[in-house]
Amino acid sequence: MSHAGLPNFADLRFLIVDDFHGMRSMLRDMLRDAEAKHIDTAMHGTEAIGLLRNHKYDVVLCDFNLGDGKNGQQLLEEAKITHLIGPACAWIMITAEKTTEAVMGAVEYQPDGYLLKPITAAQLQTRLEKIWVKKRAFQEIDRALSAKDYLAAIHQCDQRIAIDKVNASELMRLKSQLLLTIGDTDRARALYEQVLAQRDLPWARTGLAKVHFQAGEYDQAAGLLRQVIDENRAYLEAYDWLARTLQKQGDVQEAAQVLERAAKLSPNSPERQKNLGELALLRGDVEAAEKAFRKSMVVGEHSVLKTPDAYLGYARVCSKKQQPGDAVKALGVLQKHFDSDEVRLRAKATEGMVYRDNHDEAKARQVAQEVVTLLENSEGKASGKAGLEAAELLLATGNKDAAVSLLQSVVRNNHDDQDLVGKVQQAFDSAGMAEEGARLVASSRKEAVDMMNTGVLLAREGKLGEAVEWMRNARAAMPSNVRVLFNFAHVALMSLQKQGHDEALVREVRLALSQANKLAPGDKRHAQLSSQLASLG
Repeated sequence: MSHAGLPNFADLRFLIVDDFHGMRSMLRDMLRDAEAKHIDTAMHGTEAIGLLRNHKYDVVLCDFNLGDGKNGQQLLEEAKITHLIGPACAWIMITAEKTTEAVMGAVEYQPDGYLLKPITAAQLQTRLEKIWVKKRAFQEIDRALSAKDYLAAIHQCDQRIAIDKVNASELMRLKSQLLLTIGDTDRARALYEQVLAQRDLPWARTGLAKVHFQAGEYDQAAGLLRQVIDENRAYLEAYDWLARTLQKQGDVQEAAQVLERAAKLSPNSPERQKNLGELALLRGDVEAAEKAFRKSMVVGEHSVLKTPDAYLGYARVCSKKQQPGDAVKALGVLQKHFDSDEVRLRAKATEGMVYRDNHDEAKARQVAQEVVTLLENSEGKASGKAGLEAAELLLATGNKDAAVSLLQSVVRNNHDDQDLVGKVQQAFDSAGMAEEGARLVASSRKEAVDMMNTGVLLAREGKLGEAVEWMRNARAAMPSNVRVLFNFAHVALMSLQKQGHDEALVREVRLALSQANKLAPGDKRHAQLSSQLASLG
């Protein structure tokens, strides 16, 4: 039986993750003594992910070291990033690790508790009771987030903030994150400023910096982030955002220095190491790039955050060091880790450039022909980084017509991505086609904008049927244009609200939102439109 105000463990579902049978049994016995009834166990990360996909757990007790495969930090990352757990789930990391590296890594992904071995039953129960009392504040918010109803989740935050002074700070932090998620930067800015007027908290200052960053106010963002780092040396998120901001300001040197400081504090982030490698390549520091890309590959091997760019970057480093064999080997390893058409195309395009840069023109042309075959089978989907990299190889090996067509497709599908469109222009410049390229870029952008604007205009005029059909055609012509996908969903939702339920159209909206989310994870419009779709019932 529970004490007044404390949880009844018999009502909660627990997951224990530990590679040692004895530890799993000991923790299970401790929980049973506390009257817990619903207890599952997993001996490694893969088994735990399977259980998390099939059950909603209230509490996860996870060892940091899980033997071969994912460690506890990587398991927590994956559970959070893939939404296998929400804010109401209590995740407690259990470990004998006391190294700064291990502690910083776990803190970076924010478990709810951190217990050092050996653990007693009294310690465990006291910690669980304390955490669970706090977690109850987030249960309704968690339900709304599970339904992807972000507006309802924000409403639940407001209701709790009004009555729950103990958890008010964490609730406001969550609300501000949700406001950023749905793209309501004005309300997010106001909330951050309200919090900072009462108390100087690093999350609020960092959040306000993100708002400035999104508004292109890079000086203000950098100033806030420097203050956070000066006063909170271990607040790693601020280092990553400061590096991004400095890159936007064109200061690659200082951006790299900032990331190096973050990597010294917490070296096991695959994304940070990859970014460090890319900055080193931009600075021409091949040795530093090699070290960072290698580290990213090693620490990312079992992580959901591992990225093809680390392997591709390492291959480019090997090419620069005139080691084409090592580069091709790395590209082979890449394709064992990532099984997708896009990765195969990027690997082939990079392989061709490796041969070309190492003066093996015959092999470069041979690989370029393989790239053409892959493009023919891609059904127009190679229109982002993969399309750009393939086009660079085609230009370098003399297949100008195919390259130009591909670069135009890249622009049409990414017409409002200034960074990528800028790289397309650089590809034309490098091929001695600066003026022709500028004309092609401009006409391709106009083509995309005109097609999309026509659909939006029809919707504004109330011609929703025609608008949906127009945007459907735009989507077919530009299947990787995120803005087209979101505008299709927007227009279709207007039609559903006006005309009533249409199951086939609802399915189209879901598919468009899913495609957009894969292309641009975390885009604010996904959350906004998903909430609208959820509200239709």
